[in-house]
Amino acid sequence: MGDRIILITGCSSGIGLDAARTLRARGWRVFASCRKEIDCERLRGEGFDAPRIDYEDEGSIASGLAEVLEATDWRLDVLFNNGAYAIPGPVEDMPADAMRAIFQANLIGWHELTRRVIPVMRAQGSGRIVQCSSVLGLVAMKWRGAYVATKFALEGLSDAMRLELAGTGIDVSIIDPGPIDTAFRKNAILQFEKWIDWENSARVEEYRDSLLDTLYKGSSRGPQWPASAVTKALVHAAEARRPKLRYHVTTPTRVMAILRRILPARALDWVLKKG
Repeated sequence: MGDRIILITGCSSGIGLDAARTLRARGWRVFASCRKEIDCERLRGEGFDAPRIDYEDEGSIASGLAEVLEATDWRLDVLFNNGAYAIPGPVEDMPADAMRAIFQANLIGWHELTRRVIPVMRAQGSGRIVQCSSVLGLVAMKWRGAYVATKFALEGLSDAMRLELAGTGIDVSIIDPGPIDTAFRKNAILQFEKWIDWENSARVEEYRDSLLDTLYKGSSRGPQWPASAVTKALVHAAEARRPKLRYHVTTPTRVMAILRRILPARALDWVLKKG
């Protein structure tokens, strides 16, 4: 049991998959969990331990973590909570059921898994919890209100948890990525089509003029960074003697973090409305 052990969620693609492959190459025993069993099977074909954990399925959270702990003699060094989705659209068009669903997937499920992990780390006297947040956990942007709400909540929850766990040997870090090249927009389209009745919206012309093109064709504003940029921050959070409290990943995140500190609220609103 000399291996360092990490549980990573959301490993079907993107950030989670890159993190799983990189940490394994660095000698970690990686439990690479996915929401769908078919993705877990694919990762098992790569030689990973791949329990199914779906943040919207509390039973899978319990059974997936139990699978990890039974395989490691009840040890876990790092939990990397990752994997979230957006429901694009103006706040006024967001049904309450959509908000309940996205909070379960992006926050409450994370909280449930983390609560189950903390006693394990407390018993062993050490551990690290790393939360994958977003630049949209630092500043808000139009048409992203549901996702912004979950990430603002995650930032506050993680800050409180870090203060409460001081002295236990358990460190809590937050990673705030900006634009990363993943399947995020593709997944957002599915959620948009499920929840948003845009044709009956007071903003129907805005959807036709710009919002639908941005969603279905993508935005040409600026570059996207590879998932490895997030993994680099995770490696430091997992391996450094003293991990950072926050990792601002990509130039847009670093810029927004600075602007949030130095600009008055109305000036920051003016900047954010431009992009």
